[in-house]
Amino acid sequence: MDRRIARPHARRRKLVVRAAIALMCLAAAVVGWLLLPGSGALSVDTASVRTGVVERAPFRDYVPLRAEVVPLNTVYVTAVSGGQVAALAVVDGQMVGAGAPLARLANPQLELDVATRSAGIVGQLSGIDGQRLAIQRNRLDGDQEVANARNALTKAEALLAQRQPLFDKGYITKPAIDPLREDVVYQRARVAALGAGRAQADATLADQSTGIAATARELRESLAMVRGSLSALTVRAPVAGRLTAFTLQPGQTLKPGDAVGQIDSEGRWKLTADVDQFYLGRVRAGQPATADIDAHGVRMTVLRVLPQVTEGRFRVELGFVGAAPAGLNRGQTVDLRLVLGADRPAIVAPSGGWLDAGGTTAFVLDGENKAVRRAITTGRRNPDQVEITAGLAPGDRIVTSALGTYAAYQTLLLQ
Repeated sequence: MDRRIARPHARRRKLVVRAAIALMCLAAAVVGWLLLPGSGALSVDTASVRTGVVERAPFRDYVPLRAEVVPLNTVYVTAVSGGQVAALAVVDGQMVGAGAPLARLANPQLELDVATRSAGIVGQLSGIDGQRLAIQRNRLDGDQEVANARNALTKAEALLAQRQPLFDKGYITKPAIDPLREDVVYQRARVAALGAGRAQADATLADQSTGIAATARELRESLAMVRGSLSALTVRAPVAGRLTAFTLQPGQTLKPGDAVGQIDSEGRWKLTADVDQFYLGRVRAGQPATADIDAHGVRMTVLRVLPQVTEGRFRVELGFVGAAPAGLNRGQTVDLRLVLGADRPAIVAPSGGWLDAGGTTAFVLDGENKAVRRAITTGRRNPDQVEITAGLAPGDRIVTSALGTYAAYQTLLLQ
């Protein structure tokens, strides 16, 4: 009976083939294991990742802002006196001059009160006029009495002068001349006494006249103020400009101090902008800025910083360097750049979504297909650049896309 005779070389060939297959499978497993990402790695599509290069370049230290055009000066108009709106003299948005009437109020009670108080003050002024007449009469009476005494003295001295020669020649006796001498002495004493009394009286009357004049002046001022309260029923513009927020209607009742409207400076403007509180310590009055108006850069300067923070932002006011451009309107929005400091060389990286994670780490490309997370520190920022103070060097390429989805990973495998 026939039987197969095994050939030794055929068996060896099978063993070699099987060993080769086993080695190939092992090699494929090793390669596959090496290619699998680790527990801290993530494979991402290269097309979905944006990158940028770290470089040494001048850092432009500015912050972009969206500003609003507002009047340089705004004066509020309030009602000095209360009353009911009887008539309007202007409309909202109209140009008005300083002192121009805006509205007329009616207040019968005020008018009656003014009439009563005016009558009382006029009565007091009439009484003062009577006091002045009395003082004048006293002054005239005193002058008349002094004049009479001097006249009597003159007559006594003349009579004595006539009789004295007769006495000297013995034609009249001593008893006849003595009464004349005594009368002259008396009249002289009387004139002296009246003169001294008159001086004192004049001083007293002068003081009374001064007091009366002061009282009269105060009464007239009071009368002017009382009557002037009626003029307050006419609401007037305190300054010249454009009247805005003027919404009064006939028949509307106003109380003293109620807001009536406001007057804006026409043709004189400033800008207001809200700034992130991150820059609060770096913004101050006098800093320069550039506004983009009608495709032209317009120089600005910070007028005032309002440090009160509201919803994470504070407000600044900026004025034009020179005349404001023509054609601006209240409420118009303007883009501007607020310069925080001079351009200085620094290590800078492109701004991007990667900074939303805080700017404390960055994925740095290691070759073409891998990016490794690295701790860094950042400084100043603008919309295009961020200053790198530690962790990166010029020439490093980093991932600038948002890192929110990569927060749990240390390595990105780019495919």
